[in-house]
Amino acid sequence: MFDLIIPFLICFPFLIAVILLCCGKSKFGNIVSYLGAVVIMIASVAFFVYKGVSGGFAFGQGMYVNTEIADYVILAGEILIVLVVTFLSFKYKRYWVSLLSILPTAAIIFQEETAAHEEIEHIYIDKLALLMIILVGVVGSLIIMYAVGYMEGYHNHHKEVQDRRNYFLALLFMFMGAMFGFVTCASLIWLVFFWECTSVCSFLLIGYTRTEEAVENSFRALWMNLLGGAALVVGIIAFYNYVYPTLSFRTFLMVIPQMTSFLGAVGMLPVFLMAFAALTKSAQLPFSTWLLGAMVAPTPSSTLLHSATMVKAGIYILIRLAPLMAGTPVGTFIAFIGGFTFIAASLMAVSQTDAKKILAMSTISNLGLMTACAGVGTAETTWACIFLLLFHAVSKSLLFQVVGATENSLHSRDVEDFHGLLYMLPKHAMFMFIGITGMFLAPFGMLIAKWSALKGMVDGKHILLILFIVFGSAVTSLYWCKWMGKLIAHPHKEKKVKDVTHAGEMLSFWIHGLAMILLCVFLPVVSIYFVDPIIAGSDMFNANGAAIPASTMYILITILMLVFIVPLVLYASGKNDHSTEKLAYMGGINTGKNNGFVDFMGEEKTLMMSNYYFDKMLSIEKLMKPAQVVALVALLIILGMLGGYSIGGMF
Repeated sequence: MFDLIIPFLICFPFLIAVILLCCGKSKFGNIVSYLGAVVIMIASVAFFVYKGVSGGFAFGQGMYVNTEIADYVILAGEILIVLVVTFLSFKYKRYWVSLLSILPTAAIIFQEETAAHEEIEHIYIDKLALLMIILVGVVGSLIIMYAVGYMEGYHNHHKEVQDRRNYFLALLFMFMGAMFGFVTCASLIWLVFFWECTSVCSFLLIGYTRTEEAVENSFRALWMNLLGGAALVVGIIAFYNYVYPTLSFRTFLMVIPQMTSFLGAVGMLPVFLMAFAALTKSAQLPFSTWLLGAMVAPTPSSTLLHSATMVKAGIYILIRLAPLMAGTPVGTFIAFIGGFTFIAASLMAVSQTDAKKILAMSTISNLGLMTACAGVGTAETTWACIFLLLFHAVSKSLLFQVVGATENSLHSRDVEDFHGLLYMLPKHAMFMFIGITGMFLAPFGMLIAKWSALKGMVDGKHILLILFIVFGSAVTSLYWCKWMGKLIAHPHKEKKVKDVTHAGEMLSFWIHGLAMILLCVFLPVVSIYFVDPIIAGSDMFNANGAAIPASTMYILITILMLVFIVPLVLYASGKNDHSTEKLAYMGGINTGKNNGFVDFMGEEKTLMMSNYYFDKMLSIEKLMKPAQVVALVALLIILGMLGGYSIGGMF
């Protein structure tokens, strides 16, 4: 019975999407969205618990060999996607973009129809797939619950945008259904279909407002992701015809190491092409601009793209490929691009004042670190990659939601306007604080995972990657600390702000915040009983024992204990101390409120504090193109090497 949950999780969101599209502007869509999100969350959690209890997370289960009807549905879906992309490409006069959909789809359909018949499993559930199911099911559902209330405030604030909120919510549900299919499918044909589904959903979400900027950015996202889809298709065809004649993703992962030993570069070419596709999906340089441009869409779109769907699909593929890339030129170049993206995006984030742009560059940066970990491909760096993915999803989902809600109330998302937010919108400031600390402070998992990644790089003597991580992490601390400082600063002047946050939005904040704290408290437990089984003893690494040494876990437990013990000790030692407030010197006579002074001319001045953004040195306009060139050169070098060796190997 529980095995039916997987097809349910794939199909049910699409059904809800159809219902929402039929609702028009009716508020009945809100009820449908809430119920649909709750059902998906319950189903994903129930499946997670069932598999955990019954198998202790030490399992791998393939299912659905005979799927003739489903195969026809997938075929119809592929054709529908081509028709949608072609129609919109011609409507907006981006004719060439349609070719990136038509040609790969025709090629993969031809490959499928001419391939020899084989009995393969189309769905496979292992520990990594289960992790992604719970991530997409819980975080994705919370985002949809948040979106229902947010879109009402959004359209009250943006009267110029046509109200198509049910259409928007329908796309969010389609996105979730596509992601459930993507992370559980074991067929390469199905993988391509769900890949294209996520690309088209993101394209439609980004273009929601239909402004000139939104259309431009949506097509940039579309062509970059379709380019990745084309690379994925070429890799699958090359694998089938020159490496091993199968369309099973599981077989692909198992036979590549064996075939590479005597095929050489020919065997690694499909791996590189699949990794290249993952780079486009996870917005790595030189393809980072599409994710930055996605900020024009309403906040729930950005939240879903950054946390539970689009970009995580690319990282999921890289984690699958990690053991195949370990110690290879492909892995070296993928790791370089990831590490370089990490530090370059971190530097560009420093110059931003727009909160959503900071979050976007932070996402690109952290995805770069995950990419670097997967490229190195050892058990320890893959452990770090999984924890980075997990904590980043929760933290970034929370931050995007709170920024969106703050923008609806404050009518600004400029970090400088968040000055004193703790006094204006205290709950929003608190949740922002939780989300930001989750991104870079101890004992939250992002910091611990970065430390583990750094240790893995040191053990592997990856000098350049070590430098990228060390300096990139330092820059990361800079822009997060600047943001945190604005939240807790005393307001320049009293300002009353009306909180228009809906109850559904606030519920999502609380659940996210609680999840962050619980993940922190139970990090060693999650590692020992869940993430370790994904790595050690799995069919990914065939290793025995824990991926992280016991000594490391003791350090983590000690850090956790200190986090709770130190504040208690400080409170106990200082509770009887008496303190007096002293006036601060500000270049003149203090006016008595610590927010103003009298200058040497006798004029009263109000103290105004602002961050420094290094915008003349580190702006996106100055750094993005050079960074893209560096990454593009790296990609061309490895492509040239593999292409040349592969052609030589074939003939």
